[in-house]
Amino acid sequence: MDRESAEPSVERFSGERAREWVEYHHETAAPSTYVCEFVWDHTADAVGPFCTDVDGNVLLDFAAHVASAPLGYNNPTVTDRLDALDLPDPSKIAGQDFYAAGGPLGEHDLPTPADLMARLTDRSSQYDMGTVFLSNSGAEAVENAIKVCYDHTGGTYGVTFEGAFHGRTLGALSLNRSRAVYRRDFPEIGGIEAVPFCQDRTCTAETCSCGFLTGERSRLRRMLDPGRGSMGPNDVAYVVLEPVQGEGGYRFPSDAFMSEIADVCETYDVPLVVDEIQTGIGRTGEFWAADHYAIEPDVIASAKALRVGATIGRDEVFPDETSRLSSTWGAGDVVAAAQGAITIDVIDEQDLTANAVERGRQFQELLTDADPEPVVDIRGTGLLLAAEFDTKERRDDVLAAARQRGLLLLGCGHKTLRVLPPLDVREREIRIGVDLLTDAIADVA
Repeated sequence: MDRESAEPSVERFSGERAREWVEYHHETAAPSTYVCEFVWDHTADAVGPFCTDVDGNVLLDFAAHVASAPLGYNNPTVTDRLDALDLPDPSKIAGQDFYAAGGPLGEHDLPTPADLMARLTDRSSQYDMGTVFLSNSGAEAVENAIKVCYDHTGGTYGVTFEGAFHGRTLGALSLNRSRAVYRRDFPEIGGIEAVPFCQDRTCTAETCSCGFLTGERSRLRRMLDPGRGSMGPNDVAYVVLEPVQGEGGYRFPSDAFMSEIADVCETYDVPLVVDEIQTGIGRTGEFWAADHYAIEPDVIASAKALRVGATIGRDEVFPDETSRLSSTWGAGDVVAAAQGAITIDVIDEQDLTANAVERGRQFQELLTDADPEPVVDIRGTGLLLAAEFDTKERRDDVLAAARQRGLLLLGCGHKTLRVLPPLDVREREIRIGVDLLTDAIADVA
């Protein structure tokens, strides 16, 4: 497949073979979240945002496996470096007492888990972060982040935000305030309080509509007031925040909202945990989405684009006691850690954060110029993009119509469509994507 000339081409989505694979999958799979019947043929041609399904349909993937494929398909730099390596087995290293290395320090081809951790602390040095714990998933990264904070502070309370999504394990579920199905009837960590999340990315303290910034003191500041608050600041182990809410609807907060959170956490010395699982590693035009705001995270939870789970924080926040944090696979997946490290290298070498800014701006300008009537808001930072529709039904119909035209997208929130091109997406591909989206909207309208 030639990326310069590739075009989406769909005969029928989903086709006969895809439906066969889906039926086979569901014979043994537990009920879970399935967005569409897209069955990628990993043996067929794929490059950049273009891929082929088992029925031979060529698709433009602007879903990026929910931001988990930051460089699209078969990025040549990644594949060339991995193909040249003599990959070991086992590729996962059990426990913390085993290490993976090849050749002298600093003179090896395969980046190791230690190399990945060094890259992460280097890219988080502006927050004085020097310690990392690796894991398998974003939920585990969040779990370890709050465990670190409980241990560090001795506090029993946590603060989350309305609309938040942090994962599916029981501890992470306790922080969720999005769809009820995620939490209903499951036991939860006690002492978790929720405050409103910003609904207007341009608001000030005077124009706030979500209820967070009210009068002279925000809801968070009143909650932590030592004399009149509902919880003493010394009892609060953490405030946990998505810098942009993902599942909650790609909600981008205002500077006033984030500045107030930063000031409250600093005033009362409450650790701030930032969930960068969907927003981090270059997608917004900065390595971390937190870099756009005044906040100073104490702990960052990362995954998806990183290919592994990682909890990154300041040295003094992590527990000194051995075995306080541990996991069978805590030493790292050798292959996934190498992919994560190479991904960071490619983003740096090809200046893909700058590309994210430019191509994200192009997408918003083209869609705004098209002025599709059912779209009530177009928003985004870098290649973390969203279009909000007038109704949920219209959004869902557009998602289906886009797939029939060969464009893969995702929904989020109640009536929002999210757009996640690969970080190396090209101008031509953005134009194709916007054309397909506007055609799908016209089909539905």
